[in-house]
Amino acid sequence: MFLNSPVDIAIVFGVALLVFGPKKLPELGESLGKGLGNFKKALSNVQEDVSSAIKTDAPSSVEPQAAPLAAKASAPSSSSNSNSSSSSGPASGSSNENNSSTSS
Repeated sequence: MFLNSPVDIAIVFGVALLVFGPKKLPELGESLGKGLGNFKKALSNVQEDVSSAIKTDAPSSVEPQAAPLAAKASAPSSSSNSNSSSSSGPASGSSNENNSSTSS
């Protein structure tokens, strides 16, 4: 693989020295080190936030979500059936009455 031996690391360092020059290389190393340090801090902050959110939300959010889903699933089917049958009954009856009154 890549960078398995000290020779590989020396080759990469030599190419970087040729490309960036001896004046820029320390500045690049410093900025790279600061960037990695900030990345580690941000990563640890995110891990702490996620773990605290899991600890606080896990017990309370599991039980209440299961009950309303079951109630919501059964409620619309029974109410929609009763509404559709009651609305179709009078509508057909009123149309028959109108037809009979106009024909008489």
